[in-house]
Amino acid sequence: MKKYLSCLSLFVCMAFTGIAQSKTGLGVNDPAAKKILDGVSAKFKSFKNVQATFTLKIENAAGKNMGVKSGTVYMKGNKYRYSLSGTEVFSDGVNIWSLDKAAKEVTINKIDPSGSAITPQKLFTNFYDKDFLYRLNGEANGKQEIELTPLDKSKPYFKFLLYVNKAAQTLNSTKVFMNDGNRTTYSSGPMINNKIIPDDTFIFDIKKYPGVEVVDLR
Repeated sequence: MKKYLSCLSLFVCMAFTGIAQSKTGLGVNDPAAKKILDGVSAKFKSFKNVQATFTLKIENAAGKNMGVKSGTVYMKGNKYRYSLSGTEVFSDGVNIWSLDKAAKEVTINKIDPSGSAITPQKLFTNFYDKDFLYRLNGEANGKQEIELTPLDKSKPYFKFLLYVNKAAQTLNSTKVFMNDGNRTTYSSGPMINNKIIPDDTFIFDIKKYPGVEVVDLR
C-alpha cells in the first residue's frame, strides 16, 4: 500500500494507447494535449483553496479488483492535507507529518528545499512539462484522455492516463500503470473551492492524537 500512497502524492492523486517517446529526438509532445493541460493548470491556480473527496481503486495484472478506498484532500497555497486508509499526511509548506494511525506513529520531515518534491498541488499545475511526455489520445462523452509517460524510466510506473472534463477544465480521474502490472485509478469528486480552510488544518497537533509516538527526522 505504501507505494500506492507514494503515487497518490504524485495525484492524489495525485496523476490524473501506444507509448510516447523521449524528448531527445525520439518523439515530441502533443500541442493539443499541452493546451488542455495548461487549461487545467490555469483553472486550478485560480482557486484560493480546495477541498475534495477521492477514491483509489487497485487492480492486479489480470484486471481483478483488489479493493477500493476513499479519502479526502485539502489544499491551500503550498499547504495540503490528505487522508487515506488509516494514513493521514499534513504539510504546512515547511514540514510534512505522516501519521500511521494503526501504528500510532507520526513521522516528521522537512520539505525538500530544492522544490523537487511532488505535492498534490503540482499534480494539477504544470508538473507535466518537466517530467513527462504527453499526447491527446481522444475524446468521448465530454472527457478528454491524455497519456503521459515519464522521462525517468526508473520510476515504478510507466504510463498515466488522465481524464479531463472538457467543459469544466478539471481532472476527473487518473489511471496509473505500474511496472509490476498493477493498475491504480484515482477518481476525484467535485472540488469545493469557496470554503474557508483554517491554516491549522495543515499542522499535526499531537494533543488531538493521544498515545501517538513522534519520530522527528528534521
